[in-house]
Amino acid sequence: MNAFARFVLCGGGVSLLSSAALLGIGTRIPFAVANAVITVIGTLLATELHHRFTFGTARAGRAGWAGWRIHAKSALTLAAAYLVTTAAVLVLDAVHPHPGPLLAQAVYLAAAGLAGIGRFLVLRLVVFARKADTGQVTASGPGLRRGEVTVAA
Repeated sequence: MNAFARFVLCGGGVSLLSSAALLGIGTRIPFAVANAVITVIGTLLATELHHRFTFGTARAGRAGWAGWRIHAKSALTLAAAYLVTTAAVLVLDAVHPHPGPLLAQAVYLAAAGLAGIGRFLVLRLVVFARKADTGQVTASGPGLRRGEVTVAA
């Protein structure tokens, strides 16, 4: 299975969970606040899943709290996903003041899908990028590897 298919499975699963959570709490608190909380939690979960399964970087260690660089880079995608999904639902509310839950979920998931494609590109090309010569993941941080140090005679 290729990286994009794994991304869709992991990210899509997290998006569906996020959508269900928003449906549950989005009516009790302002949508923008609920979406911010759900987006943060979902992004942390999705980043860990992508680190372990999507981009084949599990051998580099857990992203977890020790992999703060990975999560810091992924945080940029968090902001974009939040803005895209929040804007989509707020525009829906402006155009259709009382949308039903099915329409609201469809708009949210469509926006999350668009944000997800952008997120895949950023994660693939920036966060979990591989060095061209060694295939090593750069997200694990800088460091010396055997064979990379030369000594002058």
